[in-house]
Amino acid sequence: RIAKLAEWGFRVCPEFAVAQGLESCLAYYRKIGEQRQQLPYEIDGVVFKVNTIAEQDKLGFVSRAPRWAIAYKFPAQEASTVVNAVEFQVGRTGAVTPVARLVPVSVGGVTVSNTTLHNMDEIERLDLYVGDTVIVRRAGDVIPQIVKVVVEKRSEQAEKVAMPSQCPVCGSDVERIEGEAVARCTGGLICHAQTKEAIKHFSARKAMDIDGLGDKLIDVLVEKSMIETPADLFRLEAGPIAELERMGEKSATKLIDAIEKAKSTTLPKFLYALGIREVGEATALNLANHFKSLEAVEQATLEQLVEVRDIGDIVAQHIVGFFEQQRNLDVISQLVDAGIHWPAIETVDEEQQLFAGKNIVLTGTLNTMSRSDAKAALQRLGAKVSGSVSSKTDLVIAGEAAGSKLTKANQLGIEVWDEERLVGVLG
Repeated sequence: RIAKLAEWGFRVCPEFAVAQGLESCLAYYRKIGEQRQQLPYEIDGVVFKVNTIAEQDKLGFVSRAPRWAIAYKFPAQEASTVVNAVEFQVGRTGAVTPVARLVPVSVGGVTVSNTTLHNMDEIERLDLYVGDTVIVRRAGDVIPQIVKVVVEKRSEQAEKVAMPSQCPVCGSDVERIEGEAVARCTGGLICHAQTKEAIKHFSARKAMDIDGLGDKLIDVLVEKSMIETPADLFRLEAGPIAELERMGEKSATKLIDAIEKAKSTTLPKFLYALGIREVGEATALNLANHFKSLEAVEQATLEQLVEVRDIGDIVAQHIVGFFEQQRNLDVISQLVDAGIHWPAIETVDEEQQLFAGKNIVLTGTLNTMSRSDAKAALQRLGAKVSGSVSSKTDLVIAGEAAGSKLTKANQLGIEVWDEERLVGVLG
């Protein structure tokens, strides 16, 4: 088929070949590895495929991968460079992460000038000093990482790396809880680094979904002290925004309209938007469905929280800790006072949860509702909605133009519904 495509004028990889047996495959792998640097494109390995469509159909798929093909990677390319400095960045949850600034070096066709060092444990494991010569590679030919330090080349001027005792952004104390690898700034919402990331998370599509409020605009609004917490978004006015660089009356008005529209949301989205550690979309949904109200979630004890589906001791502690902080409660109160609201969650008896404990996959295009609305409706009825078909899938709901997920469901003998049947059940 590939040869026929080439014959018809399509561009195909000229290096493809048919190999017979394991040794022939390995010989091809070694040959391409030797030619890698001369190829006019980047590669990270060789893919071996069974050379018959009929056999491919028989072999089928497992999870996300075919049984009839395998990727055989080349060793990651490495290069030597020098660590100029180690800086510390602060993320949304206050995590203080060391980042190595490197003398720029080309690794696998990409210039690498910095790389994360994850935490102080990693720095100690590497025995890394500022000024050291290091070996850098791109993990999976993508993410740059320091593999090792060339200790023999260490100079007398090399400096030991130390975690700062104060946050590099706001000056608050940095603490590291026993048993955790990550050190964190204790500044919370007074820390501008956390403020920016918290507002970006709050306004994201899966959270409050404020259209037009991009990362760069949030950076500007925080830096100009126009906002300090998510609640400040709902006090913004079009006039001052229109005066910002790259903004104008029309853009400012659209943003204010989007912020106004975002006031109408759901309790799961609001809980997710708050940015509580370890509380993602699924956990926020479980919290909302279990407690039914924001007040009940705020007042929940550790014992009550661990009764919620998929919530363990650690997540429960994060939730309790979040609502114990008065500044967080103040921001939530301001958000509610600004007009954020959501429909009441109806109590559904377990007997009415038709899909309780069922793993369901949505695929294809739905005409009567969006995929996100269908997902929410199924979750309200107890379903766990997954993105991929596997042997653990109980039901696949297929809309128009359903593709490989439907094919796999049929191969595995999984029950398949069309949209009409789903609508009938949801009423």
